[in-house]
Amino acid sequence: MLTLHERNGLDNHAPGDALPLIDAHHHLWNLSEGRYPWLQEAYHEDFFLGDYHAIRRDFGPGDFLRVTSNQRVIGTVHVEAERSRNEQIAETQWLHRVHERFGFPNAVVAHAWFDRDDTAHVLARHASFPLVRGIRSKPVTSAGPGESVSGQRGTMQDPAWLDGFALLERFDLSWDLRVPPWHLPEAAEVAAAFPRIRIALNHAGFAWDRSDAGLRRWRGWMEKLAAQPNVHVKLSEFGLKDEPWRYESNRVIVEDVVAMFGVGRCMFASNYPVASLRASYDTLADGLARMLAPLGREAQERVFYRNALDFYRIRM
Repeated sequence: MLTLHERNGLDNHAPGDALPLIDAHHHLWNLSEGRYPWLQEAYHEDFFLGDYHAIRRDFGPGDFLRVTSNQRVIGTVHVEAERSRNEQIAETQWLHRVHERFGFPNAVVAHAWFDRDDTAHVLARHASFPLVRGIRSKPVTSAGPGESVSGQRGTMQDPAWLDGFALLERFDLSWDLRVPPWHLPEAAEVAAAFPRIRIALNHAGFAWDRSDAGLRRWRGWMEKLAAQPNVHVKLSEFGLKDEPWRYESNRVIVEDVVAMFGVGRCMFASNYPVASLRASYDTLADGLARMLAPLGREAQERVFYRNALDFYRIRM
């Protein structure tokens, strides 16, 4: 299998026995191509990783190839990058142009609201593009586990939201799930109600509280989601707000997630360039390979590329 670098006439410095890798979650943006409010306009002091000034600049396909030159990347999945919601289709169009020139991304997770009058129309437009495999649409969530927004418009109990969510099955699209960890039990209820819709949990369920009590709560919430066989999980974004990336702390999270979901439902993902605020690409990829090494090469290959190939129906 050729790497993305080889397809683009670039040097690839991965060793010969390196794991083939499909990055199941990354972003690209060109700030002159489209409007990204969170990068170009209001700065969010409450960003989950803290200071993010360093990524408020272009990150294009050339940048991705540069930071991955030591890895055997054979394909990628692009997840919507919070581009202006008036440019949902434009982002998908742009990514297809990127694919034509650079050979990636190889699957696209686009954006659509589920609780709007035009939901079916937007989903149909996205589904008409050959690389679109799923949708990421963030439901309304609360600021903390002690607060409730249950039943409000845009939440996972909103009938309008659920009606729009149900349309994913019609268009054969998966859902990329990104919510704070205290909403995982609600997401499990949605997964149980729609067993034929494939769901990919982003960022290992955000184990933000690494205290003993915090990890017990996170495991309990994750176990409810893992009980639903249509839910897969991305081993990504272990970064914590204003703290360094720590191998041992993150290894515990990876081992717990793999134990709950099994190697057949876990996917490597980088969340680059957002994750660059805490770690280099090599730190993420090499670190995860080391964490999974005790499980053997076959398990590593499933997590690093085979599961993403199947889940996102990537054609190589």
